[in-house]
This record gives sequence, C-alpha cells and structure tokens, in this order.
Amino acid sequence: MTGNPIITAVLLVLMSIPLTRSRAADALPSWNDGAAKQAIIQFVTDVTTAGGRKFVPAAERIATFDNDGTLWVEQPMYTQFVFALDRVKTLAPQHPEWKTNEPFASILKGDRKALMATGEKGLVELIMASHAGMTTAEFESLVRDWLAKAQHPRFKRPYTELAYQPMLELLAYLRANDFKTYIVSGGGVEFMRPWTENVYGVPPEQVIGSTVKTKFELRDDKPALMRLPEVDFIDDKAGKPVAINKFIGRRPIFAFGNSDGDLEMLQWTAAGDGARFEGLVHHTDAEREYAYDRNSSIGRLDKALDEARERGWVVVDMKRDWKRVFGESFGSQGEVLRPTGSVSDRPGSSWQGLTTNSVPGKN
Repeated sequence: MTGNPIITAVLLVLMSIPLTRSRAADALPSWNDGAAKQAIIQFVTDVTTAGGRKFVPAAERIATFDNDGTLWVEQPMYTQFVFALDRVKTLAPQHPEWKTNEPFASILKGDRKALMATGEKGLVELIMASHAGMTTAEFESLVRDWLAKAQHPRFKRPYTELAYQPMLELLAYLRANDFKTYIVSGGGVEFMRPWTENVYGVPPEQVIGSTVKTKFELRDDKPALMRLPEVDFIDDKAGKPVAINKFIGRRPIFAFGNSDGDLEMLQWTAAGDGARFEGLVHHTDAEREYAYDRNSSIGRLDKALDEARERGWVVVDMKRDWKRVFGESFGSQGEVLRPTGSVSDRPGSSWQGLTTNSVPGKN
C-alpha cells in the first residue's frame, strides 16, 4: 500500500475492526448470537484496539476463571471429592480401624447421612487421609491414573471430557488476543495441575488453588516434597483475591465464575481502573447438563447473581447462550441427556448436601 502515510494508517485501523469481529465470531462457534457473546467480543475488541480509549497493554490482560461449574461439570458432586471417596475405599484394607472410625466407617458403609453428620471435622479428615502422606510426584501419578479410569455417573464419560466447549473456545479466543489465562479455584491446586494444560490449555504455573502444607526432605538421597496432613490455604471466597494478588501480582481485567464462592474475585476485578469484564455461568439447562442456582448446596449462585444483575455483569444463561455444552464427541447439540440412574446422580441429592456446605475450599 502506497500514498499518504496518514491515510494508509487510518485505512489499516478501519480494516482491522471488521476483521477482528469476524475472527471473534469464528472463534466462538458454540455461542449463540446474543448479549453475552456480543459483550465478550466488544470487550476484547475495546481492550485490544491500539489507540482506543479502552486499550489495555498486553502485559496487563489478565483473565481469571473458576474451575468447578465454570469450566467443567461440578454436579452431582465435586470431582475431587469423588476422587477422595475412591481413595478411601482403595486404602481401606490398609486401615482396619476405619471400619469403626468416622468419617471412614460411614463411607465404607455407604451411609451418607452419617457422613454428613461428621461435619467439617470429618470431611477435613477425609481429605487429609486421601491427599496427604505421599510426595507431590506420587500424588500427581494417582490423580492421572484415576482420571484415566473414572467416569461421570450420568454422562458415562471421563471427567476430562466434561469441559464446557464454549468456555474452551473463550479461553482460546482470549489467548489469541494476548490475554494470559489463569485458573483460580477452591479445588486442590495439585489435583488440577496434572491435567489443566491438556484440557484447557492452561499450564500448571497458571493454576491457583487450595493447598496442603508440604515439606522438603531427602528420600533415598533424592530430594522430594512431602504432602502433609495439614491445610495450608483455602482458595475460595475472600481467599481468591488474596491468592490473585500473591501469585499473579496484577488485578485481572476479565474474570469468570459461577457461584457465590467466586463473588469476591469478581468484586476485586470490578474494583480496578479502566475496562473490566465480570461474568457468571448460570446453570439453566437440565437436559444437556444441570439446572441449579440459589437452592443448590453445590455451586450455590445467590448473592453473586443478585450483585451481577445490580452491577450489569454478564450472566451467561447456559440454555439460551450456548449452542452446545460439551465437545464433538457428544453429538451436534452436546447430546441432550436427561438424568438417569440413582437419585445421587442428580442436583439436590443427599450426596450434594454432603459435599459442599462443609468441604473446605468449596462452595
């Protein structure tokens, strides 16, 4: 292109705007055209348009996402809690005392009501018994092996196939526009790190979560990190902004969650200067996934939903805004599947009350 350099520059800017919007539409094929999709595209266009009023330098384009219920299925029970229950059953032959000691006795008997009655103390004991007393490398191997075999009770698929296709597209779209994407979750950081890069494209160093204490020691003259049966940090609710500040060092300009456990992260994002985006996934699709919000003990969305509506945050209605929920292996529309099997596979089951109100780091 030749001629007046000023005219040339103006033409290039004008030409880039429709191209950016076109690429955005192509990059989010599993999103229905609507207010939510347009808000995302408009925000990304605004903050990436050099010279624009809302332009944000690439180094400051930080996006944070909750995991459970935001990026993959959290019903009818948090995946990590299913892992913990399976670990107890696997370890039980080595611990005959568990037949009479709670909370393990209730787990082995399948007595959900009694397990719920053990409260937070019992659930902490469960997590510590199933997640500690081994090296970080050993724990990572356990997680990988379990995820390779475990299947969701309703969908009969590996849990790693239950990532939401629209959110995978959103993560990729943000990275294509020079955002750095982080996971900030109440789940265990070392439970997530072995698989997040393969599933979400988020490397382990960009995963923030709850932790147990670890200790350096030599085992057979080789350095190792031992996982201790003590809680170190719970990355949930008010803990999320603290962890973001501690581990990222920049306030996000883009944040997505799905529950009241994410409210403080969204508030922290919104409180910054300049352009900001806050989003919530609202589970409204009982046929293709699950429908729940204010009355759910897993992923309760109550206060955050009210604040989102008051402050004009983007609320993604799963049934309305997503063309599909899961990936190609589920069929053309995310494979409409109605709940089958036992009541424990469904929202509101007794397992649900067990797994949320008192599980540290989860809401």
